[in-house]
Amino acid sequence: MAIFRRADDEEVSDVAPEPRIGQSRPVRPNNVSVIGPTLVFKGELSADEDLIIEGQIEGSIAHHKKHLTVGKQGRVQADIHASSVIILGMLVGDIHSEGTVSLAKGADVTGDIYCARIIMEDGAKFKGKIDMGQSRKVTLVPKEPVPAKAVDQKKPQSVPDDKDIA
Repeated sequence: MAIFRRADDEEVSDVAPEPRIGQSRPVRPNNVSVIGPTLVFKGELSADEDLIIEGQIEGSIAHHKKHLTVGKQGRVQADIHASSVIILGMLVGDIHSEGTVSLAKGADVTGDIYCARIIMEDGAKFKGKIDMGQSRKVTLVPKEPVPAKAVDQKKPQSVPDDKDIA
């Protein structure tokens, strides 16, 4: 991160501040892509720059280390992998983020969220589960079958009748 000094010795950073929920990330036009409201895309989408979706996407979205915004007009049916995610529109699918996931007022999300931090405004709709832990790999180990002889050798204990108790 580069730091510059103004004439009045005030520090200025060249990195945009984190966006407030409901606002798009303030970035320079040369490092953001916009999918307009009339665009319909089906398939696997990935890019090496921040992305704002105002159109319709169906498939998968991979933006590791990048920021993704689903705008108010955005309609997405996809699993998302991105550094940070802001949802203003509609999403059906899972979100995987190493950073923050923000659901703004008016957002409609159906799917699971895996993230480090989450922000949810009043008025956001969400149906799914949230996992803020580290993802763990689960390995299933098959159980060894019990030999038939071992089962036959064990005899069940008899249960006393009501007559035997009295």
